[in-house]
Amino acid sequence: MELYALPVGDCSCPFEVVAPGVYDGMRAHIPVTSYLIRLPGDQLALVDTGMNRLHVDDPDLTWRGKPQAAMLTPVMRPEDSLLYRLAQLDIAPQDIDYVINTHLHFDHAGNNDLLGNATFFVQREQYELAKDNPAYPNQYWNLPSLSYELLDGEQELFPGIRAIPTSGHTPGHQSVLLRLPETGSLILCGDAVYCQENYDHDSWGSQADPKTARESALKLRALADAEQATMFYGHDREQARTMRWAPTSSYR
Repeated sequence: MELYALPVGDCSCPFEVVAPGVYDGMRAHIPVTSYLIRLPGDQLALVDTGMNRLHVDDPDLTWRGKPQAAMLTPVMRPEDSLLYRLAQLDIAPQDIDYVINTHLHFDHAGNNDLLGNATFFVQREQYELAKDNPAYPNQYWNLPSLSYELLDGEQELFPGIRAIPTSGHTPGHQSVLLRLPETGSLILCGDAVYCQENYDHDSWGSQADPKTARESALKLRALADAEQATMFYGHDREQARTMRWAPTSSYR
């Protein structure tokens, strides 16, 4: 099993969006990441699909005319599209067998529409909340051509890959634990933990349910300690500088 981290653009936002009380008033570019997993038997899975590729030419595509437009602005070069990142690994969208969505916000499910051959794993609670909800732009993921397998709690999806419920950012959010043969255990936090500053400053106030988000984040940290796992946060600027990025590197 092998994991590739795919850089799929940035989102420009006030830092209060990720860690209120830390750098209030500062606007930051936070990284957006999709992860490709090469499974045994050469099947392929993605964890999250990033922001829609059309944001390269139209950053206001999703939130034009809506209150979110002042808070969330995609910043994407042509090479930041998921299509480009997959092509660097000689992979076409139709080659993807599975997608694990941590949740269905626009920067985590924005290219689901490309992946019609895949089975999508989403927590049932998240799916039911997001359906027909404008906070989770349905045009990117709620399509009759896509097949969703709804999860109810923690589940082993494949040998060495486990979905971990981590509500708080949104109901039905999930993180992903991977046990890699050489690297060891990794936890893909999604937005259960945006960045290291959340832990350092006990800053959870931007989450939909701060109390539950804090509980989920502490649960993940305890799991990381037990597994001796590295945690990959959802949008950490400093961590992004040290990660191994595809196509030149991977985690095995």
